[in-house]
Amino acid sequence: MKAQDCTLLSGGAKGAEAEFGAQAEEAGAQEVNYTFEGHKIARKRGVRVLTKEELLNGDVSLSYLSKLMNRSFNQGPLMKKVLQSIWHQINHAEEVFVIGKILEDNTVKGGTGWGAEFAKICNKPLYVFDQDEVQWFKWDQDKWKKSPAKIHKKQFAGTGTRFLNDEGKKAIAELFKNSFK
Repeated sequence: MKAQDCTLLSGGAKGAEAEFGAQAEEAGAQEVNYTFEGHKIARKRGVRVLTKEELLNGDVSLSYLSKLMNRSFNQGPLMKKVLQSIWHQINHAEEVFVIGKILEDNTVKGGTGWGAEFAKICNKPLYVFDQDEVQWFKWDQDKWKKSPAKIHKKQFAGTGTRFLNDEGKKAIAELFKNSFK
């Protein structure tokens, strides 16, 4: 598969999403960064500003998310819009790559965790690079399994923590290198 035939779906935020975007651009892949009016992002390439109506398509109950992910979410309008924009990334992707931390309850830490949970619900291939474990994992039915990650689909989501470390950055670079030789 050629990078030119592929599109990264992301949010363009600092950290993992910005690095996914930089690697996509370097590889020659297209890039779509879902955002909303007033949201500051690090990427300027492929920006797609969602309308109020489009954001509502990705609306999800915060109480549902709290139960699903065993944690509470900030009730503010910014968090709600971020979660709605993540819905668009995952909904339009054929597979999902996340940089973050897998928690003991099998969810992923932070708002990024909603993207991973939505990918599970939609039964999309889901890979998470755990920055603490320095290892890629793939969701397999009901558990995480160590697995090398490679982009196999033309529409893929790349998201994750704002607090990208050197190992996470290296994992994203190697993902692109191994996928588009």
